[in-house]
Amino acid sequence: MTAPADARKSPGIDAEPDAESGSPAPRRRGGLLVLGALSAIGPLSIDMYLPALPSISSEMAAGAAEVQLSLTACLIGVSLGQVVAGPLSDVRGRRTPLLAGLAGYVLASLLCAFAPSVYALVALRLVQGFAGGAVLVIVRAVVRDLYDGPAIARIFASLMLVSGLAPILAPIAGAQLLSVTSWRGVFVALTVAGLGLLAAVVFRVRETLPAGQREAGGLRRTGRTFWVLLRDRPFMACAISAGLGFGAMFAYISGSPFVLQGVYEVTPQTYSLLFAANAVGLIALSQLGGRLAGRVSPARLVLVGLFVTLAGALSLLAGVAAGLGLPVVAGSLFVMMCGAGLVLPGTGALALMNQPPQVAGSASALLGVLQFAFGALSAPLVGLAGTGTAAPMAVVMTVLAAGSLAAFLALGGTRPAVRAEPVSAG
Repeated sequence: MTAPADARKSPGIDAEPDAESGSPAPRRRGGLLVLGALSAIGPLSIDMYLPALPSISSEMAAGAAEVQLSLTACLIGVSLGQVVAGPLSDVRGRRTPLLAGLAGYVLASLLCAFAPSVYALVALRLVQGFAGGAVLVIVRAVVRDLYDGPAIARIFASLMLVSGLAPILAPIAGAQLLSVTSWRGVFVALTVAGLGLLAAVVFRVRETLPAGQREAGGLRRTGRTFWVLLRDRPFMACAISAGLGFGAMFAYISGSPFVLQGVYEVTPQTYSLLFAANAVGLIALSQLGGRLAGRVSPARLVLVGLFVTLAGALSLLAGVAAGLGLPVVAGSLFVMMCGAGLVLPGTGALALMNQPPQVAGSASALLGVLQFAFGALSAPLVGLAGTGTAAPMAVVMTVLAAGSLAAFLALGGTRPAVRAEPVSAG
């Protein structure tokens, strides 16, 4: 008898024997909490030190664009980490690369706290991003190992509920830390958080890809798998749309500290509250999308999210051009983040649900690389024209939001995909 679509497919997040050791794996709820916390490693790394960007610029006598390079370096590192760790986890299993990524993240975070210059900070953020990228790509692959069909969309929404607390709490925590310590204390806090996640994985997460289901082969096989995915139009519709959408969101993440605190003169505490409100919008819409999964097609939900995102971006651009002030800017950003709450988990679920477990790591890597590559490109663009106006941020966000919608429609994201097959060894 065929298992229901949301049934688990392999051990790892429930009370079943572990695929390799035979030991009990964690209960599903506890395992999902750990996966959600792991998926928060990106927002923690980025959002917690956002209120500190102006102080880093002042202390290190560096321009805004130079400091924003630390964000770009982190995103480039995340992309590279996913390219390496995703295919590696298809061959070696999920748990060992996950533990290695977390250990590297802890070390890099600690070294960031002692960075002597802005360029040293940029280099260390590259390493921190690489390690964090390994964690992120494996989390998505673990979800694909365990779930199938519409359940993937529901689990992605559940993970966003957990990881979504990070964008809400991280800037607030960062702002409060800045009241008692310098920006270096923020990276010490990230080191402690990384240690906690490492301990959680050691004790709560087991292997989810048994040896018999792993890919055999090396770089040549990985290249062939990527080539198959690149020619999969529905997959690429989701991947490119998600990448451009993430780029728009990251233009906001990298530009908003300077725009809101510099142009509109809000305090770091007020900025953190505005940032938190936008994260609440993202979480609320992601949960709505998760509840509707199975009743409304994921493609339709993504399409609604794309239109909402573009509407918010156009409102932002018009408000900045007309000089309408902070309320319009803040409201437009909130609308954009609500749209992202449907787009980001929805495109991820659509991209992975038609891929077999043997290539889930590679598919997750390609999906993540495109997201963070567009993010890395968008971050410095919003600072090129200086920090005296919100116009560059508004223009970049609008162009990327429009491109995200166009890519999804042009590449057939609304059409159902045929489930892909693993690349043959021949």
